[in-house]
Amino acid sequence: MSLPGGNSSLKRLRNRYRLVIINEDTFGEVVHFKLTRLSVYIALSTLFVVLVGLTIALIVFTPLKLYIPGYGEAQKTRELEILKVKADSIEQSLIKKQEYINSIEKVLKGNMLSRDTTTLKLKNAEKSKD
Repeated sequence: MSLPGGNSSLKRLRNRYRLVIINEDTFGEVVHFKLTRLSVYIALSTLFVVLVGLTIALIVFTPLKLYIPGYGEAQKTRELEILKVKADSIEQSLIKKQEYINSIEKVLKGNMLSRDTTTLKLKNAEKSKD
């Protein structure tokens, strides 16, 4: 057996109501809506979900996340990027200096091939014939 008041809450959700907006000066009806409680609940829930989604997307996909406490500071992130660039340039400079030192070592030890212009011209002529 079903309870006598079991469907009363469902009926209240589906009862139709009329929302009327009236101009106070002329007492004329400006606009009216036919609503149910269910449609109002659905509309408000949808609006809430959309606003929460937009807020989360705004925070995740923009630099606003840096202003959240505990996430990180914008200043530190910028400093980290500058330090990365400086470290990379120092590394490149170190590699070039090491190559320079290695080539000087080769020259001093006598391992460097002589750069006689006549032999280079002969080698280039032989390569072009092939």
